Amino acid sequence: MSEPSGSDPAIRVSGLQKSFKDLHVLRGIDLEVERGGILALLGSNGAGKTTLVRILSTLLRADGGSAEVNGYDVAAEAPRVRESISLTGQFAAVDETLSGRENLVMVARLRHQDDPRTIADELLARFSLTDSGARRAATYSGGMRRRLDIAMSLIGDPAVIFLDEPTTGLDPQARVEVWRAVAELARGGTTVLLTTQYLEEAEHLADRIAILHRGRIIADGTLDELERLLPPAKIEYVEKRPTLEEIFLSIVGADGGSAS
Repeated sequence: MSEPSGSDPAIRVSGLQKSFKDLHVLRGIDLEVERGGILALLGSNGAGKTTLVRILSTLLRADGGSAEVNGYDVAAEAPRVRESISLTGQFAAVDETLSGRENLVMVARLRHQDDPRTIADELLARFSLTDSGARRAATYSGGMRRRLDIAMSLIGDPAVIFLDEPTTGLDPQARVEVWRAVAELARGGTTVLLTTQYLEEAEHLADRIAILHRGRIIADGTLDELERLLPPAKIEYVEKRPTLEEIFLSIVGADGGSAS
């Protein structure tokens, strides 16, 4: 396959399917993510969000359909995909016995980067961790660990970053810290696919929102486009725009059931 074009989508998924024995998790996913944007993949627990991310990051093979990341087929060109991406899971993957700076230097060395110490210092500054860079990561707050985790994922300048429920278990203040870090990624030109079950998170961060329900994408668009799926409510002659929560529940149904 030729080198990826800057005009091509960063992620392209067509008819993707995955089952685990009798459990059909993905039932024909179609999805595109443009370069340099943030797409929030919104869904309840069990909707298939993590399964999709694992397939796109080459950790799991699909049963059917196709997927490309950065122009490379995830099945046929897995090594090229891995060179193009970084994955941050639901729990921060930092070494708590090392300082924040040492974590960054270690990852830079593992990725064979020139001048790991300079890279570490630049990322500490970028994510407002310079003052705590010499402290052991074990002393960091949840939000600081997450920011360090995201900073580590940027080493090597990946074209695409997958953030799988990055604010799970964080308090509201730490969540806002992570939101700022994610917005910083997009400002730097990185494509972000963010999975979340927090409606406010998707509303706050995403350029586009895709709703995954029972293994299928049932809505995909900007917040304005999704808002137009529901008529505005009128209270005492004052027009009220629907919230993302109202849109989500209207589309998937009040039960919000998981894949079956």
